[in-house]
Amino acid sequence: MPLEDKVLAVVEGKEITQKQLNLLIEQAPADQQAQFRTREGQRQLLNEMIAQELFYLKGKDEHVEDTEQYQKEFSEMKEKFLKSYMISHFMSDIKVSEEELKAYYQEHSNQFIAPDSIRASHILLPSKQQAIDIINEINKGDKSFEQAAKDYSLDQSNRNKGGDLGYFHKGQMVAEFEVAAFALEPGEMTKEPVKSQFGYHIIKVTDKKIKEKIPFEAAHDSLHRFLLGQKQNRAYVNEAEDLKEKYSVEIKLGI
Repeated sequence: MPLEDKVLAVVEGKEITQKQLNLLIEQAPADQQAQFRTREGQRQLLNEMIAQELFYLKGKDEHVEDTEQYQKEFSEMKEKFLKSYMISHFMSDIKVSEEELKAYYQEHSNQFIAPDSIRASHILLPSKQQAIDIINEINKGDKSFEQAAKDYSLDQSNRNKGGDLGYFHKGQMVAEFEVAAFALEPGEMTKEPVKSQFGYHIIKVTDKKIKEKIPFEAAHDSLHRFLLGQKQNRAYVNEAEDLKEKYSVEIKLGI
């Protein structure tokens, strides 16, 4: 018997299988799925599935479906579901072609310009005097910037990469660091330590990107979501207007 067909419990003759439990795990929020895949998590979920079946049986025995309140709520639920289903089904038929994506990308090329960015490295130190001493050491050629970062920097996450922070644009770093870094040209290093809330920085800029165009491939997915949303919204509004010709609508609220 395949593992997914394994029967985990039987409630009044109805089987609860591993496949059903797995499906429930997949429908859970992403941050909870790992917890439910553990042995204890699956046991808790199985107990919940059993409890729901028991309440279902209780409702059948008490003929809840025949009550006026149940019929009213069930009717409202069916109406909401049908609305949701019809809108979802209508939207699923709307597509955005590759040709449409490329045409928009070419016609609106000014929208696909990345903000100015630089690539920089830094050495983070606890005192201004130590930073000054290391700047002098680098300028004399006694040690490279990258080696000094590995030997002295307090930034554990980047020191082994020679202090490399990668590319960043304005607004991503603390103000003091950002002002000093963007004032440098590629290959330049700060002449004086730069103080921030983290300590004293020696900064070296290694590359600069000015008004660089974002490639179509990099913009593809976000552009697809944008155009699909636009297209769906237009189609939804137009379809609603067309349906007003078929069904009577009377607006009584004076707005």
